[in-house]
Amino acid sequence: MLQLFGGDQIKVSCEDGIERMCRIPGKIKKRVWIRERDIVIVRLWDFQPIKADIIWRYTGVQAEHLKKKGFLNKLPL
Repeated sequence: MLQLFGGDQIKVSCEDGIERMCRIPGKIKKRVWIRERDIVIVRLWDFQPIKADIIWRYTGVQAEHLKKKGFLNKLPL
């Protein structure tokens, strides 16, 4: 995640190199705090692929495990 715009809007950098505007759905917004530099999974919108919804945020331990396994090599971390 790159930048938090307030409300439920976030700019993320995807592994395909495109920066997308993402929305935090209500069920995640009420349960999970999302901060800058967090690793998240997004689902692209069918009708507007430049936008997406956040569906998961990895914890710090989970993100370190993904880095060790090499799953985050394409991301600009």
